[in-house]
Amino acid sequence: MDLLTVEHVTKRYARHMALDDVSLAVPRGSVYGLLGPNGAGKTTLIRIINRITAPDSGRVLFGDREIEPTDIYRIGYLPEERGLYKKMKVGDQALFFARLKGLSRHEAMVRLKKWFEKFGIEGWWDKKVEELSKGMAQKVQFIVTVLHRPELLIFDEPFSGFDPINANLLKEEILALRAEGATIIFSTHNMSSVEEVCDHITLIDKSHNILSGRVDDIRRQHGSNIFEMAFRGDEELLCQTLAGRCEILEGATEEPAYRTLRIHIDRDEEVRDVIAAANGAVELRSFREIIPSMNDIFIRAVAGTLG
Repeated sequence: MDLLTVEHVTKRYARHMALDDVSLAVPRGSVYGLLGPNGAGKTTLIRIINRITAPDSGRVLFGDREIEPTDIYRIGYLPEERGLYKKMKVGDQALFFARLKGLSRHEAMVRLKKWFEKFGIEGWWDKKVEELSKGMAQKVQFIVTVLHRPELLIFDEPFSGFDPINANLLKEEILALRAEGATIIFSTHNMSSVEEVCDHITLIDKSHNILSGRVDDIRRQHGSNIFEMAFRGDEELLCQTLAGRCEILEGATEEPAYRTLRIHIDRDEEVRDVIAAANGAVELRSFREIIPSMNDIFIRAVAGTLG
């Protein structure tokens, strides 16, 4: 069942069309990647979901009904442009945001203590926000976003400015939140993060939804019938055997125990014949399809060459 559904949403600002008939469905309990180049419309869509702005047409459903003002308490939102009150103490500010999300002071203190210890920032409770590093401040903002255990979490470029260690910590926490039942929308330009954490994606470009689906399905669907074989034996004999059966893309590369060769096969039904012919010419150690990365697919889709 889908937790969030966007139906034919359109939004225009003066002469700029931010979103043009965009639809998508976010399955409950998934991590959903919202991708696109700068200016594509991602942030506008996130603002509409959060009821910060309204669509000109179309609607957003939360579960089986149109989203309502009170649903904001069921959503946690970490925007890309973040801000904390610099002169406030860290603990006071975290507590302030927790109370805004409907938590009692006692429950907020219990949850904040747990999260501050988990992120190793318990010693910063009485420090002013202006004393925090950027990474420390981002940890605080992440905590207040998830503290009220919302059903839907929306992270807009959550890894921006994080070093690799803290970025990995954040990824682990996002996956843990999904395991606990949260549904997560994850807006990013980082394609490696998409492959690591996202189950589904939508790619928005020039205000349109141009690609949606499960990450694994999309990668396989847009493969180019490129394969890599590892072998031992006579490379020249192998190439002669494969001539006319497939296109050799790269000459053999040396590995410690074998060599590899990349080829292109026009039709799926020809793959088995190529494997059989190669295995007759050399000792075939492995044969695998090269599945394109999300970064490759993103670039091809935006360039209009995805097919």
